[in-house]
This record gives sequence, structure tokens and C-alpha cells, in this order.
Amino acid sequence: MRKLFIFLLLTIMIVISACSQEKTDSFVLVKGGTFVNTKSNYYEKNVSIPDFYMGRYEVSQKEWTEVMGSNPSQFRDDDLPVETVSWYDCVEYCNKRSVKEGLQPYYNIDKNKLDQDNKSENDDIKWTVTSNPEANGYRLPTEAEWEYAAGGGQLSGSCTYSGSNNEEDVAWYWRNSGNKRLSGDWSWPAIENNKNRTKAVGAKKANELGLYDMSGNVREWCWDWYGDPGSNSGSLRVWKGGGWLGDVKCCESSYRGKFEANGKGADQGFRVCRGGLEAAGDSGE
Repeated sequence: MRKLFIFLLLTIMIVISACSQEKTDSFVLVKGGTFVNTKSNYYEKNVSIPDFYMGRYEVSQKEWTEVMGSNPSQFRDDDLPVETVSWYDCVEYCNKRSVKEGLQPYYNIDKNKLDQDNKSENDDIKWTVTSNPEANGYRLPTEAEWEYAAGGGQLSGSCTYSGSNNEEDVAWYWRNSGNKRLSGDWSWPAIENNKNRTKAVGAKKANELGLYDMSGNVREWCWDWYGDPGSNSGSLRVWKGGGWLGDVKCCESSYRGKFEANGKGADQGFRVCRGGLEAAGDSGE
């Protein structure tokens, strides 16, 4: 009887340890500082990033469905990144996941008030979304945070792509994300016939910080308006990293993409962030 009790106790401890490890491993602590990646848009611009946590992987369909209850993705599998999500979908996910995990929601979302800073003529949603910087919940990265992390932070090797100068090491893009490698010019019929698609998160090499898929797989939403750094208004939101459908140029860490906040696509996803050590401590990590 005593042996059975010890066995059960050990089993419980192993399960608890595994769950705790999974929670810890799902995020990377990005130590702050100025940009040392010589290929960054922010290099020698006197921009300093504070410590923050970034998701090791793009948000998966399993993670999305557990919070939102349904899966909008065109390509379906638990380990694939969620896609076909708008910027609005992503900030709503961040808040709902925060509430689910007992954290303070980072965003204030008013669905009944049109955002006067949104100058788009094609965005028919225009929720007013503001942030609560003191909250410890989940959020989208800023463009500067994203580029800093993609470039390897203080461990940067000044690579063109996130973690390598060879795109094949780290990125899924239009040439390599189907049944065979494509050559020639970008062609939608060729891509469709080749059954190009998203790939399971974490299948390629990580960058210097242990972040996966910062180049390719799905384009990743950022918080910022597309425009000059720090713009408080605009028509488009920033995306970074490129995706399975796009050109390899879009996979460069310094590349700036743009899309209407209500825009969706089968190559459009995201990853989440949280504040630094203080925010993590509030949640008991």
C-alpha cells in the first residue's frame, strides 16, 4: 500500500512539473537594451527596449481554440499557427486569454466607439482599442520589440533573417512551403498546385534567443500603426516576419509589412507578449 502511495505521489509530481515546464518554456525572456543588430531599422537610433516576455512560438490553433472556442484557420491542425485572424481578433484573444488565466487584461476595447485615429476607408470595424501598460496580461508586441527579438536582442549575430543568413534554415515562404521546392517567378497557380501551406510551429531552427518562426510561416501582427515610429494614427497596422505565401524578402527581420486592421488572410497570424519580470512575478511564474 505504501509503495502504491509513493508511486501515485511521484506520478502527480511529474505531471505538475511537466505542466509547469510547459508554461515556462512557452515564453522567452527577452533581455532589453539597445539594438546591436546592424541590419535593423533601429540600429544606432538610440532606441532602447525594456525586458519583456515573447511567445517562443506563433499562437497555435490549439491555443486559439482553447480561448476563443472556434478555429478560423484555413489549414487545420492543433500544432499549426492560427491564421485568418484580424488585428482586432488578436487583441480580443489577448484579453480573453488574460482573463482565463487570472491576469489583468492589457487592452481596453470599446466596440461601440469608432476609433478617430483610424483613417482607413476600408476598415468597417474601427473599434477603439487603448492599452493599460500597468496590466500583466497578454498583448501584441510593438514593432520595435518584435524587430529587436527577431534580430536576436543582445545576442544578435546581425543576420538578415531571424537567426540565420540562409532563409532555408529558419523560414517557410512561397518557394519551400509546399510539396516540392518551387523555382522561377512567384505564381499563384504554381503555389496552389504545389499545395503550399502553413507548417507546424517550431519546425525550423530557432534564432539566438530561442524564438521560432520569426521569419516565415505566418505574418505576425504588431501593435503599431504603419507610419513613422510612434505614430498615433494611421490607416494600416504593421505586420512583420513574412509568411508561407509571400516572397523571401518579407521574411527579413527588418522588413515592414502593412495591412488593414480588419484584414484577414491564410498567411496572417501572430504571437503574444507580456511585460518583463514584474508582470511574470504577478502571475506566480
